[in-house]
Amino acid sequence: MNDPQTPATETADERMQPFDMKLEVVVIPVSDVDRAKDFYTRLGWTLNVDVAKDEHFRVVLFTPPGSHCSVLFGNGVTTQEPGSAQGLHVVVSDVSAARETLVKRGIEVSEVFHDVGGLFHHAGTEGRVSGPHPERRSYASFASFSDPDGNGWVCQEVTRRHPGRMSENSTTFTSSYDLASALRRAAVAHGKYEMQIGHHDDNWPDWYADFIVREQHGR
Repeated sequence: MNDPQTPATETADERMQPFDMKLEVVVIPVSDVDRAKDFYTRLGWTLNVDVAKDEHFRVVLFTPPGSHCSVLFGNGVTTQEPGSAQGLHVVVSDVSAARETLVKRGIEVSEVFHDVGGLFHHAGTEGRVSGPHPERRSYASFASFSDPDGNGWVCQEVTRRHPGRMSENSTTFTSSYDLASALRRAAVAHGKYEMQIGHHDDNWPDWYADFIVREQHGR
């Protein structure tokens, strides 16, 4: 008989159960830490850490607004060549508004573009078509910029998530701006719904709520 105080042996099936693995930090290579720090401050990102053990080792950590993943750079933190990090994506709910804000902060940003194939963009500038996706399809409109070393970033507009990207029990917004954008999209969709039913819908709060939840979950 097993000792009740002794934990049961873990089965193979139990060891194979899924567990959370959350992307926490992306390390980028820079040649001038103070110059990079100034750039990411101008982006409007939050400085979380700036510590130095000595002149050879320094860690700087920034977090984009609303992001659960941070960006780390410094001295002695990576063997990558400065500027070699490419295709780093930050998600925004309105790529045109995000671009306008970055330009006002003195950041050089590409025009808004979509890919010639209508899907995820090609590497570099290949296949870029001026303007957002004609159907304003989620995941399909972009704007790009680089830090002083040439590390490449892309703003990607996402308004409706692919199914399975979020927990079925969660609906979250990381800023009042994102919530307001979702409400505006719900208002447009609800207007079309009222035209279909031919009368005013007094139950619009529930309709809005259901629309926003379904949109976030790709339904």
